[in-house]
Amino acid sequence: MDGVTRTRPTAPVAAVQPATRTHHGDAFVDDYEWLRAKDDPAVIAHLEAENAYTEERTAHLAPLRQRIFDEIKARTLETDLSVPTRQGAWWYYGRTVEGKQYGIHCRAPLASPDDWTPPELQPGVDVAGEVVLLDGNIEADGNEFFSLGSFDVSTDGTRLLYGVDTEGDERYTLRVRDLATGADLDDVVENTSAGACFSPDGRHIVYTTVDDAWRPDTVWLHEVGTDASADVQLYHESDERYWVGAGFTRSEAYLVIEVGSSITSEELLVPASDLHAEPRTIWPRREGVEYSATHAVVGGEDVLYILHNDGALDFELVRVSAEDPTGERAVVLPHQPGRRLLDVSAFRDWAVVSYRRDGLARLGILSYGDDTVAELDFPEDLYAAGAGGNPEWAPPVVRLGYGSFVTPGTVYDYEVATGQFLLRKRQPVLGGYSPEDYAQRRDWALTQDGTRVPVSLVWKRSFGEPGEGAARPVHLYGYGSYEHSIEPGFSVARLSMLDRGVVFAIAHVRGGGEMGRQWYEDGKLDRKRNSFTDFVAVAAHLVASGVTSPELLVAEGGSAGGLLMGAVANLAPELFAGILADVPFVDALTTILDPSLPLTVIEWDEWGDPLHDADVYAYMKAYTPYENVRAGVRYPRILATTSLNDTRVYYVEPAKWVARLREVGADALLKCEMVAGHGGVSGRYNAWHQRAFELAWLLDVLGVAEAGVAGLGAAEAGVAAG
Repeated sequence: MDGVTRTRPTAPVAAVQPATRTHHGDAFVDDYEWLRAKDDPAVIAHLEAENAYTEERTAHLAPLRQRIFDEIKARTLETDLSVPTRQGAWWYYGRTVEGKQYGIHCRAPLASPDDWTPPELQPGVDVAGEVVLLDGNIEADGNEFFSLGSFDVSTDGTRLLYGVDTEGDERYTLRVRDLATGADLDDVVENTSAGACFSPDGRHIVYTTVDDAWRPDTVWLHEVGTDASADVQLYHESDERYWVGAGFTRSEAYLVIEVGSSITSEELLVPASDLHAEPRTIWPRREGVEYSATHAVVGGEDVLYILHNDGALDFELVRVSAEDPTGERAVVLPHQPGRRLLDVSAFRDWAVVSYRRDGLARLGILSYGDDTVAELDFPEDLYAAGAGGNPEWAPPVVRLGYGSFVTPGTVYDYEVATGQFLLRKRQPVLGGYSPEDYAQRRDWALTQDGTRVPVSLVWKRSFGEPGEGAARPVHLYGYGSYEHSIEPGFSVARLSMLDRGVVFAIAHVRGGGEMGRQWYEDGKLDRKRNSFTDFVAVAAHLVASGVTSPELLVAEGGSAGGLLMGAVANLAPELFAGILADVPFVDALTTILDPSLPLTVIEWDEWGDPLHDADVYAYMKAYTPYENVRAGVRYPRILATTSLNDTRVYYVEPAKWVARLREVGADALLKCEMVAGHGGVSGRYNAWHQRAFELAWLLDVLGVAEAGVAGLGAAEAGVAAG
């Protein structure tokens, strides 16, 4: 790379302390399970040694890391404001200030009750009538980690509810602030989940708490001005397979208590006017039936629009009476294979329907009068779009977010009456960014079972079309679980890769939701291996089509996508030069066998129940990364990142995995954030440094020097350097 010969430092060696785990007659000897003891000084010492080793091994990348951080910073308008959102008598918005880690939450008064055009706020210019509701920099002072899990203003605009986590363990402390005085009230509620909210009258707070396995299991009602010990339990879910959540309908008519597993759901209604009333079930839960409801008033009647999959794989939309939801169903949008209905959001005069078709997100406006949907048209072949930031019940516009690989994040207000898109803001990208300098396309990879897997690619045009000419360095990303779709969205940090000649690609593997519900079904439970073989097929396709070569191909995935990374490292190590696994779920079988841990009982619907089913145990054991690390295999270079306080995927999983990989001679690094959670470090500058660390490591693996990629001509090398 830089012509300097380095002596590799000695890697930490985890002590071998065999512990035997026996299930279904199978005994597995785990040499590193002792690393789970988070409070053991020996464990902390080992993690610190791993961090020191990783820092030493990557010390030569410090200048590159700094350059990438500087590039991200230089492309970002550091003092900026979001597009204001109207709620009640105020415009609510956030702003950032150069040099400050966290956002500042503000509001300014409406010009008039008929004012639906958000003010065009200018960075660095004082906003008339601005009120600072919460400054994250002040609240975070003295803490290495800071995260807001709840943020809500009462309907009358007099009080702020906010929840703070300073550890990274996703347990939040709720407080209430008087917005007239700026002083916090005496109300303090500890150890809540995210997503607490005020009741419409502002007198109460609805929040949830978690059990010992971090499962949200109980909904509570807190009266403002009283001690938390007097809070009333509204609902408790005793079945460990289900989680709970709660929120009010946009109409403010009902509190909806949501109960769900990966495959089954149930919702209960409580009148907002009487929150002590007994919750009323909309539809009783039935194994395998999922549904979600939203309240509307149509023709003077209270109705519920319900999305469900009862006999409708890709979901159907029906309308029922709110008073008798189990009665007659009027079919609004019938089941249509290949059109995966995702969400319906009701407003006073119409509803917004979200769905997927042909691998892309779609939005439509549902007319209450004739049950027709007018689909919104977007200009690019690849894009990400969604509705959000629409708290008002009777607006003339819908707030939309839009972007693509090449189009920075864009905010529109869609005027329903005229069909006009009103541009409110496009994410500024400094430094002369031009979308025309970059290109994107959709490819398809063919698997051994004949399935066509979509692949989204983006690259800088000056380096040429991928697949034409010399092989290109490729950064391939994947996830493939929980029906979660990875959208082709914009990233400022990614430009640092693209401008060095790297092609970025997403493998939309089975287990995700990109191609409808069947796509998800075909990548879970006893078909989970399809996620892994799909990713391998995409990598092989990129090589076979001349886009890249194995020595120029790196892969990345996080959380469940980290499981994907570990699995493909075992399946096809020869296809990759390096693998970045973020908070990776690589010791999945150990976790799913222990009902006391997060990601266990409620996850059996996603992965299977290996504790009670010998076939599931055997299937999982055959693919989980930790158990399947093999001797005699030349693994790609591996970097695993994790956080000590992660409650979703424990730090111990990548720690054990890296120790096992080193046993067989793999070049594996572990980076553990000692004060952070599942999402990594907090604060935007900290996050940029973290991403710069990861991207520098990937570029090092790819052999992409600052002057360009080996084999490029002088002109292209100059572009890469610039």
